[in-house]
Amino acid sequence: MSELFRPGTAADVEAITALTMQAYAKWVALIGHEPLPMLADYAVALQQHRFDLLESDGALAALIETELRDDDLLIVNVAVSPDAQKRGYGRRLLAHAERLAAEAGRDTLRLYTNARFEENIRLYASLGYVHEHDETRANGDKVVHMVKRIG
Repeated sequence: MSELFRPGTAADVEAITALTMQAYAKWVALIGHEPLPMLADYAVALQQHRFDLLESDGALAALIETELRDDDLLIVNVAVSPDAQKRGYGRRLLAHAERLAAEAGRDTLRLYTNARFEENIRLYASLGYVHEHDETRANGDKVVHMVKRIG
């Protein structure tokens, strides 16, 4: 199995959109609507955020979308293809985000997830992210904000 880690470009919009739709589809029944990453315009997002892609045997297997901010690195989206789950790709992408933060001189990473995505919250907690605060969105969704300090 060959794996390649590379930056996302405008040429990847279709693949990024498709992977995100596939990765988040399992949550629609749980929350009753499409999660925010399924609603994003990735042509626009690629202009505003950094995307790092993980390919396996030439196919997009996983991605991480980040935004470098004044005081932290925000992890906007982590998506792993259903066919590629349970291979450690999510953990590898989150470790990559830590390297990006450190290289940019940031000691804080932040992310947020729907409170009902319990397996995601457990993964983030196992990697050192701690609950920072909750937010209730206009649609009634409860969002858990998590933070990790590095260095």
